[in-house]
Amino acid sequence: MQHQFSAFIDDLKGTHGSNLASVTLYGSAAAGDFIPERSDYNILIALKKITPSDLRNAHACVREWHRMGHPVPVYFTVSELQNAADVFPIEFHQMDVAHKVLYGEDVLAGLKISDAFLRHQTEYELRSKLLLLRRQYIPASASVEGLSKLMGESLASFSAIFRAVLLLYGIQPPATKHEIVALTVETLGLDGSVFEKIFNIRERNFAETLTEKKANELFAHYMEQIEKVIDSVDAVKGKEAAA
Repeated sequence: MQHQFSAFIDDLKGTHGSNLASVTLYGSAAAGDFIPERSDYNILIALKKITPSDLRNAHACVREWHRMGHPVPVYFTVSELQNAADVFPIEFHQMDVAHKVLYGEDVLAGLKISDAFLRHQTEYELRSKLLLLRRQYIPASASVEGLSKLMGESLASFSAIFRAVLLLYGIQPPATKHEIVALTVETLGLDGSVFEKIFNIRERNFAETLTEKKANELFAHYMEQIEKVIDSVDAVKGKEAAA
């Protein structure tokens, strides 16, 4: 990957020139729980200014990066990073705790992240992903393979939000998904065996040992645990209202 990073950064430097302030890797690859062929390389590109021509000129290098199977990078201006930290607290907390500067300055260093909207965003993200999970279950339930893939991929997304849940409870979250989920289970009194089984499916392909009945039962227990997490966030909301 180092070769791919170097080639991509060279392309970005050629595209943006002195306007390129920073290229930062964040997410699982920076946190240390990257899974080949399953996890993504998430890239944040910071420019000093962004115009339509800057984005249009980036088409060729970003297209090549995306062709290799990586997500399209996120573009921010340096000033936007400071101004948006209160609107996207979940994302910026994640970036702050696990990121690696690949080029330029550390634009996330000293970032002032406001938690004024953290509970609202956390509940919104949890409920949105639960609704999506229910919708995706309909086609995925046709096979053990489809259902196993859905549970594994969705747990990766939920674990990012669990970080925010821990912050709401005044707990500094760890970096990796396993640690985040384990601490959430301990804090909220959840059934941790459900998440461990899904991690095993995601990382060790334990789906081969599941029958269709067992896979659907696991999904049902999984949804119950997610609903309990949402209830815990509602409890925080109730405390805020009482205060």
